[in-house]
Amino acid sequence: MAQAAVIAKIMPDSPDTDLEQIKEKAKSKLEAEGAQNISFEIQDVAFGLRAVMMKFAWPEEKSTDIIEKKLSEVENVSSVNIEDYRRAFG
Repeated sequence: MAQAAVIAKIMPDSPDTDLEQIKEKAKSKLEAEGAQNISFEIQDVAFGLRAVMMKFAWPEEKSTDIIEKKLSEVENVSSVNIEDYRRAFG
């Protein structure tokens, strides 16, 4: 089973949103769909707003639509964008 390396940008509803809660719920939802090696970074966007950058290995045969759908279901998430998608070798 081939894997893809994916980076998803998760934008919260507001600057006051608990990013740790978003990270926990996002990880849980994508692990249930087969994501592995999940890691997070927080990225400053503008005016105090920060995005959650989620990096993970994803089964290549699965659509990225699943990623966007599942992450959009997380409470206090405004939008989700796939920033990078590439085949992982090794």
